[in-house]
Amino acid sequence: MPRGNSPTVRRRRLASELRRLREAAKLTIDEVGEKLECSASKISRIETGHVGVTPRDVRDMLELYALPEDEREALVQLAREARKKGWWHAFNEVFTGAFVGLESDASSLRTYQSLLVPGLLQTEDYTRAVIKAIAPDYSEETVERRVTARQSRQTLLTDAQPPEFWVIMDEAVLHRTVGGPDIMRGQLRRLLETAQLPHVTLQVLPFEAGAHAGMEGPFMILGFPEQADPDVVYVENTTSGSYLEEPPDVHRYTLMFDHLRATALKPADTLLMVKQAAERLT
Repeated sequence: MPRGNSPTVRRRRLASELRRLREAAKLTIDEVGEKLECSASKISRIETGHVGVTPRDVRDMLELYALPEDEREALVQLAREARKKGWWHAFNEVFTGAFVGLESDASSLRTYQSLLVPGLLQTEDYTRAVIKAIAPDYSEETVERRVTARQSRQTLLTDAQPPEFWVIMDEAVLHRTVGGPDIMRGQLRRLLETAQLPHVTLQVLPFEAGAHAGMEGPFMILGFPEQADPDVVYVENTTSGSYLEEPPDVHRYTLMFDHLRATALKPADTLLMVKQAAERLT
């Protein structure tokens, strides 16, 4: 699926627009559910993007909101696009949330990682070692399936129109030997290679920085090319992650990333540190 056509982003945009139109019509969620003879929870889930919505339901909602007929078709078409399946649906047992769908359409990705190399920069061997360590009960088939899924994500960086990818990693990531010296050396070399791409910026936050803004944990800020699609923050945790879309939350994490960027080593100094870490493993 070409970038710019992510059904996940389309669904998010449609949900936001339906909520805006309902509020403009001065109707509550309960009132809409009652008039359309469905549960209020269904309307709520549609407006938060947690469930899809059929073109028929969109037509009914827009009629209720008294949207002029000549303006309805664009949103009905958006509902059709939002129901299409992205490439990641082939890995639906791996990608259970909306993250990959959002990532695939982002124009910018800014991420901080404290323990691991970001997934978009991992080698196959590094990914395999990480998954086996985190989930030792996984079968070989499950591990390989997840490795393949992560490698599929990485085609984003070699797309004809890739996103701007800015990575800040804690220095600990360089010194934690994942999978043994050979695998870790290969991973560090991958970092050096990928950092040469014009749309990739890599910085390391050195130990000497002391306490810093990212000590709460890893996160990513996803930016989108359309004004109708505001930035979203993805905050990772042990089993899944959470999405923050309210402007104050996005602003807080944007400031956090700016502080980390100012504290981290410059890209040139970062590459030198990564190179030295790789040499120590030879």
